[in-house]
Parts: sequence; C-alpha cells; structure tokens
Amino acid sequence: MNEAEFLRLVRLNPVNAAILERLPELGANQVHLVAGALFGTVWNVQSGQPPTAQIRDYDVFYWDDDPSYAAEDAVIRRAGVLFSDLDAPIEVRNQARVHLWFNQKFGQDRPALTSVHEGVDQFLVECTCVGIDACGEVYAPHGLDDLQAGILRPNPHNHTPGLCAAKIDDYLRRWPWLRSAGTVTGGCRGP
Repeated sequence: MNEAEFLRLVRLNPVNAAILERLPELGANQVHLVAGALFGTVWNVQSGQPPTAQIRDYDVFYWDDDPSYAAEDAVIRRAGVLFSDLDAPIEVRNQARVHLWFNQKFGQDRPALTSVHEGVDQFLVECTCVGIDACGEVYAPHGLDDLQAGILRPNPHNHTPGLCAAKIDDYLRRWPWLRSAGTVTGGCRGP
C-alpha cells in the first residue's frame, strides 16, 4: 500500500476525515492523528466492516515543551470545542507528558519522549506505528506493507514489552484475519 492509498482508506472514516481537516485549527505543535483511528479504519475496510467499526477512540498527539497539566488541559479544551460535533471519543495528549502518567496508568515506567514521532515510533506493534500530521503528511517508520497485509510484528523499539501480547490478542479478536509474527511469548522482544 502506498501513502496515497493509505490516506484514501483512512478518509473513508468520516470522523478521521473531519479531524484531519481541522487539525491545523487546533494550533498545536507537531499535531498528528495516530494509531487505531488509522490502522483500524484500514483493517475495517479490508474486512468489509463500516470504516468506524472497532474504533475505540481517536488519538491526537501533539508536542509542547510545557509538560504541565494546565497546558495540556488547555489544548484538550480547545479540541473539545473544535471537534464537539463529532460523535466519537477523541483523546488529545501532549507527548512531552507521557512519562509523567504512564506508570500510574500501566504500571511500567516510560522514558521521556522528545517528539510526536518518537511517541509513534514506540507503539507496541510495528505496523500500527502510523500518524498523519496537520499538513496531511503520513508518518510510517516501518512502512505500510505489514499494515496492508495484517502482519503484527512486535516493535523492538517499544519500552513496555510486557504489554505487547495483550495488544496483539486484542487486535486478533477484533480483526481475526490478522496474523501474529515474531516473538510474543511473555511480551514483545526487547530492544
């Protein structure tokens, strides 16, 4: 799959299309729509499901050197207004803050990130490392071939390998035609 085909499939989901159209208006640095909203839409279309099926939320990542809760909350509130007409859960997160809350939520430490791309680079499964920025540029550090083929490879660049097996199992439940590749026993292979 090339980037143009990926963008076409992603935009078949009307929520994705609206978010991508409005991302520049959010006024945040390095802002991207990422993760399940993108790969899930592609897999839904490939499965013959509605583009919005199986999408749990729509993740918007951005970068702000101010890691305070107040600064992130201001962007979240702006997004709430900007996307208020969309009937979908939209999660907006400053990647500069991830290491501050990750342990409390997932019980594992995570090093501080330096950019949105670094956050995407560390998703649990390689083919899910995808994002689209406010200019419509695709970021896919592992390419799009495995995404199209439904091949789930553990990401060796992820810092929380213990979470990988559960994530792959979740994807296989939602899209049974996907297939796992690589070592997943006890989590993903380490860095």
